[in-house]
Amino acid sequence: MENVHVICIPYPVQSHISAMMKLAKILHSRGIHITFVNTEFNHQRLLNSRGPDSLKGLPDFRFETIPDGLPPPTDPNATQDVLALGLSIEENCLEPFRNIIYKLNTTKHTDVPPVSCIISDSFMCFTLQAAKEFGIPEMLYCPISFCAYACFLHFPQLIQRGLVPLKDESYLTNGYLDKPIDWIPGMKDIRFRDLPNFVRTTDPNDAILHASMRETEKTYNATALIFNTFDALEMEVLDAFKSQLPLPPIYTVGPLQLHLNQIPQNETCSIGSNLWKEDAQCLNWLDSKEPNSVIYVNFGSITVLTTQQLLEFAWGLANSKHNFLWIIRPDLVVSESVVLAPEFTNEIKGRGLLASWCPQEAVLNHPSIAGFLTHCGWNSTLESLCSGVPVICWPFFGDQQTICRYICNEWGVGMEIDNNVKRDEVESLVRELMEGEKGKNMTNKAMEWKKKAEEATSAGGSSYANMDKIVNEILVRKIKDQ
Repeated sequence: MENVHVICIPYPVQSHISAMMKLAKILHSRGIHITFVNTEFNHQRLLNSRGPDSLKGLPDFRFETIPDGLPPPTDPNATQDVLALGLSIEENCLEPFRNIIYKLNTTKHTDVPPVSCIISDSFMCFTLQAAKEFGIPEMLYCPISFCAYACFLHFPQLIQRGLVPLKDESYLTNGYLDKPIDWIPGMKDIRFRDLPNFVRTTDPNDAILHASMRETEKTYNATALIFNTFDALEMEVLDAFKSQLPLPPIYTVGPLQLHLNQIPQNETCSIGSNLWKEDAQCLNWLDSKEPNSVIYVNFGSITVLTTQQLLEFAWGLANSKHNFLWIIRPDLVVSESVVLAPEFTNEIKGRGLLASWCPQEAVLNHPSIAGFLTHCGWNSTLESLCSGVPVICWPFFGDQQTICRYICNEWGVGMEIDNNVKRDEVESLVRELMEGEKGKNMTNKAMEWKKKAEEATSAGGSSYANMDKIVNEILVRKIKDQ
């Protein structure tokens, strides 16, 4: 198996890098040689956050970089503009990626085997062209929920049916968003507002809408599709799509962190993927708190707030009188540094901790954590389910609206805050989660999903078996090529 070599290339944002890193480590634990490709910008961010030796890698887990085509940012630690990044990647990254494959396949080092397979993020579909040119199979890794992917696949139909673009801005407030979308296979009780929010545009040429359609259309050309989900969680929509659409083979392998937990401690443990420096004091602070007494607040790596939204969340948390750990990235507030008044600091003294970043999985698994106020990113959602932690949802962007709907209506583990956030509602939902009957029911449901996730990733489970199939597919193709 040492002759099997896989290139892993994530979309260059925090959540996608973390998700791909998990998959790469699992494959490496099966004896597969890994080349992990970051953009030059994110490679430097990782060095900044984790130290100058953090990306030296291992003889069989190496790093390569490609330029993202964007000019150097003014803030070297801020998240790049998502639209500009996506369009630049599409236009500029194919040639540098080709060069990496050529270099790896012609290297004189006997310890670097030729590339056997590419596993690319499903939002980096330019790689399919390179795979075709080199005659290398490519699997696409979709680091989103399958229900969100199902919605993306149906964006063209929304346009054909005249639902998108919106006629004018009034459609955002006149009840149109509550229109039922009852024709996506396997998805029930979905409204227009529950679709990925790229469809909420009045522009027929909206760049991000059309870019997402182009990328999703290309997924049909992959050798296989890999999803970080598990069958029991999204069974209805998975079954409907597998039977109705001519998609490539679909492998549900999640939650990946539970596979990783089964791997003995090894050298890859030192290879991390956080673009911000982790604040180690978080865990020490949690150690000082009673079990099930803390609400954890983190809006992920892309969400941005206005100053007013920050204040509403801050005072809602303070007024709940419960302990909370709140992760506030340096770039969380639009165009401003985060400043909270001294009276807020005095109010939360001893029961509130603000930090810039943290090891999220360790936090969610800490016994003091009772709930999670989240943006509903897919990594965060899976990590909360794996930890048996219920959530309060404030979806911001992309697929998070779809995930929020499933969290609250299908999986029974969450409650949603209105998009126009108010401190009274934040306070009320925090109290309900921490003290109320609904909060208890959500916690019980989250523990049920935790058990199902563990079953899926244990020997004999569906995700465990699918991971075996992926490895065997890579190996079988390699053997056939020899």
